[in-house]
Amino acid sequence: MRILLVERGGPTNAALADLLAAHNYILDVSSDGQTALQQSRAMSYALILVDESIAQPNGIELCQQLRSQGYEQPILLLTSPNTNAEIIDGLNAGADDYLIKPYHPEALLARIQGLLRCSRIPARSFPPSALTWGNLRLDFISGKVTYNQQPIPLTATEYNLLELFLQNPDRIFSRSVILDRLWGFDDAPTEKAITTHIKDLRKKLKAGGLTEDLLETVYGIGYRLKPAPPATANLPKKPIKAIQAVVERFSRSFVHQVNVLAEAQQALANGTCNAQLKESAKHEAHKLAGSMGSFGYPEGSKLARQVEHLLFSDRPLTPTEIARFAQLVSALQQELQQRPIPLDPQPQPIGSRHCVLTIDDDTALTHLLQTHAAAWGIQMQIAAHLEAARSYLASAIPDAIVLDLSFAETSEDGLSLLQELQDRASQIPVIVFTQRDNLADRLAVSRLGAKQYLHKPASIEQIFRAIRQAIPNRSDRFLEAPPTSEGKVLIVDDDSAILSELAAILAPWGLEVTILEEQERFWEVLQEIQPNLVIVDLEMPAVSGLELCQVVRQDAHWGDLPLLVVTAHTDAQSLQQTFAAGADDFITKPVLGPELVTRVLCRIHNFTPLGRRKQ
Repeated sequence: MRILLVERGGPTNAALADLLAAHNYILDVSSDGQTALQQSRAMSYALILVDESIAQPNGIELCQQLRSQGYEQPILLLTSPNTNAEIIDGLNAGADDYLIKPYHPEALLARIQGLLRCSRIPARSFPPSALTWGNLRLDFISGKVTYNQQPIPLTATEYNLLELFLQNPDRIFSRSVILDRLWGFDDAPTEKAITTHIKDLRKKLKAGGLTEDLLETVYGIGYRLKPAPPATANLPKKPIKAIQAVVERFSRSFVHQVNVLAEAQQALANGTCNAQLKESAKHEAHKLAGSMGSFGYPEGSKLARQVEHLLFSDRPLTPTEIARFAQLVSALQQELQQRPIPLDPQPQPIGSRHCVLTIDDDTALTHLLQTHAAAWGIQMQIAAHLEAARSYLASAIPDAIVLDLSFAETSEDGLSLLQELQDRASQIPVIVFTQRDNLADRLAVSRLGAKQYLHKPASIEQIFRAIRQAIPNRSDRFLEAPPTSEGKVLIVDDDSAILSELAAILAPWGLEVTILEEQERFWEVLQEIQPNLVIVDLEMPAVSGLELCQVVRQDAHWGDLPLLVVTAHTDAQSLQQTFAAGADDFITKPVLGPELVTRVLCRIHNFTPLGRRKQ
């Protein structure tokens, strides 16, 4: 079986060739995208490994061009860390899976074998009776296109164009690819004619009642389908009264916080300020600096930040600093006597309600964000500390995360959670929203893959616009729940609590989950429910997870079933044993919800064996 590796030259090529040769694979190597395209047309490859950093064309463009020229076998994208956008682009361009470099050779081999097993399975195909985009409907049975149940007359070419885009909502089609898809060599028009057909289709859809153009022109590349328009009835109105109530409530709390600063100032003047009072004042100044600006007191935030800087040092304050402290507290008190700047974020509705997790211990700020969220099409969840955030992320996947870096009740830094997210849930965009404003923090945040760095204080509009910009317009295709009938998962573990936790994480994604605590009944249950994927714990008392993997792989009927192993052991020897037993992938403990969902849906996406299973 022949495999093509498209990678810039390096010492790993020979080692990889030896590894694959030991498993009866032949490896061809190409150092650039153009040569790879020529090789793929000249030879029949069972799988192509594509390094995203190649040139002429790059890895993502190569995936696109391979699919455009009709290559239907698996493509595995090899990508560098901190390239989340490239990974998503690669998957949408046609890659079946990805592996982050540097990778363990056994992990690469397992991914290759898993993809090759999937590619040999004839996919069960139940084409839908119709395709829809908002209220637009293309009916395959009647061959008609309707909008709001009213027919739109289209020519055969226009009908086929519309069908092509509706069937491939995340794909960009160049004019040349459209020619290849819809016409033969003998009767193909010019690429200029494609522009005319697209223009005619747009005109007829507009005449039929569509107020929004469903096709997006990607200049210099081609066309793609836009996200379906939202139902305007579902867009919330700005809750003005609720917002005003929150502002009034927490504006009163600012008075209490400034009073703490005034108490500390008096104690400093008298020489009686102890460490506890100083720390309390620093904490209140920190909270005021982060939230006053969002409540209409931008000058108050600046004053509070200066107070915090004065209190930051462990040494006693000098007489000059104590005098400056008194001036700042007086200025804060005067600021609160003024009317706050009116809050008018002027949100623009977005297509659907997005779930955003905000991790911040500033209660006033998080309440204000929650009150405004609905007007921006956002469902805001709050975690007041890092452990609460970890608990939430174990069972839910937000569309974005807003993360502060400093928390008063713990010495742990928000960067530690950002590192965890980068390692195990990198598809979730993170906006860091913090008072810290130094180059070291900004570099650390950038290296850990955050989408934006927003400095406190910020207006409501700035905060929600940052969130809107961070949330992708198009969802990763592997995070779309598959139909229940093609999403059966069997989970085997001797711990009932773990079984319940994993089932709760997977069930909301449209998966039919069966849990099994008695390992001795594994074969009986496997044949009864006919799953698309099995998750097993590595260590179980009666039968180990490795033994169950071996049993499945040895069976001619079930030998290609995707297997995921849950383990707390990530050393090289344990992983080598796991892959040698036949596992396709592993998930480390403690299990994070986003990682589990992504791995499971990715494997099920590439494996649709139900038609073959039936006897």
